Amino acid sequence: MAADLPGALLFACTHNVIRSPMAAAFARHFYGNRIFTASCGVRPGEPDPFVATVMDEIGIDLRKHRPQSFADLEDSSFDIVISLSPEAHHRALELTRTMAIEAEYWPTLDPSATAGSREQILDSYRDVRDGLMKRIKTRFGVLSARGV
Repeated sequence: MAADLPGALLFACTHNVIRSPMAAAFARHFYGNRIFTASCGVRPGEPDPFVATVMDEIGIDLRKHRPQSFADLEDSSFDIVISLSPEAHHRALELTRTMAIEAEYWPTLDPSATAGSREQILDSYRDVRDGLMKRIKTRFGVLSARGV
């Protein structure tokens, strides 16, 4: 399975606040330094406290994450870019025109649009978190003995 892992992986969403940081954190957690992993957004947003809360629940700290855009990336040499929002997928497809990069689209709802009680909102974030974790494990396999 390790031979099938990409060398460099980019997760992208609209603001690099919720979906792409979660996905990148899972890739780092499961694959460590076997995959260089980064995340970005079409434009950087403001940190979202619900993200830190739901990731803390499973032992992954995202409090130090700072949102960045495609333009902010220090390196653009990725094997795969996985976009999690329509806007990010359009940007990812632009990258494929000039670079040898594979683009995948994993449509993922934005939980910040959820209305309701704090617990209902957190449940929406948990659904996104759990869905991304499952999708990453399915796509790339599980190497880590550190099961979440």
